[in-house]
Amino acid sequence: MVKPAFTHVTQWVFDLDNTLYPPHMRLFDQIEVLMTDYVVQAIGVDRAEADRLRSHYWREYGTTLAGLMAEHDLDPDPYLHAVHQVDMSHMTPDTALADHIRSLPGRCIVYTNGSAPYAEKVLEARGLSGLFDAIYGVEHAGYRPKPEKAAFETIFAKDGIKADTAAMFEDDHRNLAAPHEMGMCTVHVAPDPHEADHIHHHTDDLTAFLARLR
Repeated sequence: MVKPAFTHVTQWVFDLDNTLYPPHMRLFDQIEVLMTDYVVQAIGVDRAEADRLRSHYWREYGTTLAGLMAEHDLDPDPYLHAVHQVDMSHMTPDTALADHIRSLPGRCIVYTNGSAPYAEKVLEARGLSGLFDAIYGVEHAGYRPKPEKAAFETIFAKDGIKADTAAMFEDDHRNLAAPHEMGMCTVHVAPDPHEADHIHHHTDDLTAFLARLR
């Protein structure tokens, strides 16, 4: 049973993209296009090279932004604004998910490698506004991205999170390694399971998973 594994949890940390909305809504597809556009303009390469660099930086640095900052001294704020100008008109509220998050005991936060203003717009589109005690974007970690342990430490210190009473929900399995090392309960939210020691639980349906904790 899943529920007994969470009886100690009073702090709930949720990633945003492809976690608090399902991948089939394909919001991040739009972001990837906008990131490639920005790379073309920012460093003067053609689109094919920009797309390659976008993926390369994501693999090597955790985010495209982190790679651009490290290798091209990019100003992060204009980038974050530009790449999050996405169409959310196709997104639908999930009232059941909202009910389950509302019923969780303790403190709930969102922590994303995107920006906090973008996260607020996504939450509004999903009918999840007002449910979280805090929303943290990459800017709150000094632009250091997950999966860097230092990024988690910065956010968790700001929020007063104690790892031994916390759970992390995340679609990118890389971003669960540091929370696991810190002593958190980890949940991989993705269509396909990823076998790794730093993943305690897997689900392809966050709403259904949280329903089992009520």
